[in-house]
Amino acid sequence: MQEPLDAELLDAVERAVRDVGRHLAERQGTEPLAAATPAEARAAFDAVDRPAARMLRERLTALRPQAGWLGDEWAREVPGAGEWWLCDATDGAVQYLSALPHWAVTATLLRDGAPVLAVVHAPLLGATHTARLGGGARLNGRRRAPRPRVLATAVVATSQPPQVARDPAARRAAGAALAAVLPHAAAVRNLGPTALQVAQVGSGHLTAFWQYGADPANLLPGALLAAEAGARVSDAQGAPWTPAATSFLAAAPGVHAELVAVLRQV
Repeated sequence: MQEPLDAELLDAVERAVRDVGRHLAERQGTEPLAAATPAEARAAFDAVDRPAARMLRERLTALRPQAGWLGDEWAREVPGAGEWWLCDATDGAVQYLSALPHWAVTATLLRDGAPVLAVVHAPLLGATHTARLGGGARLNGRRRAPRPRVLATAVVATSQPPQVARDPAARRAAGAALAAVLPHAAAVRNLGPTALQVAQVGSGHLTAFWQYGADPANLLPGALLAAEAGARVSDAQGAPWTPAATSFLAAAPGVHAELVAVLRQV
């Protein structure tokens, strides 16, 4: 029988993530990056992100030395055995370089292919989402749960993983889903990193989030946070979500069935 994760480990991970977030926030400019080419933007981002990623890896490896490490450039197949850290020191590179506040530091511990601990910290938003398996989800230390809504009064969000641009089927589904949902929801938005938006479903700030295209690195942290808060997590057809799924939906319980009915038309 595997040991349960204790609250002390989650607290220590949160402290490490907050330290990295503080480091990055102090270095974010107040003006958008003046980069004329993708190579220039990548070089400027690497100069900030790589030291932060090293800091995060050192802190978390010290806390759980038996766990392996999956950086943000890992292969998309989730390891099926053992413990692994899945982290992104600067989740939301586009927003960070554009001097926007919608970015986060994420740390997720995977055990035998499933998330068992997650922290998503957005320093400039003053929001730290935390969860451990079986322990519920919290925002800034307070238990949170999705807010009761119907789809007609819901603010919902969507996004597209980078590989959607190279996947015609996922690209068509993303466009068709947006057109299908727009007439039914109060508003549809894209508010930054995927992990942060899914966490916001759990905290009640968003009512639902959906996406097409396999994207486990960004979805695993939020999937745990949303599920532990009491949100329904599935694929777009309502089947149980797995990291290999090609669609994703997290929603407040009352809205989940409504959105599944809409998305099944896609």
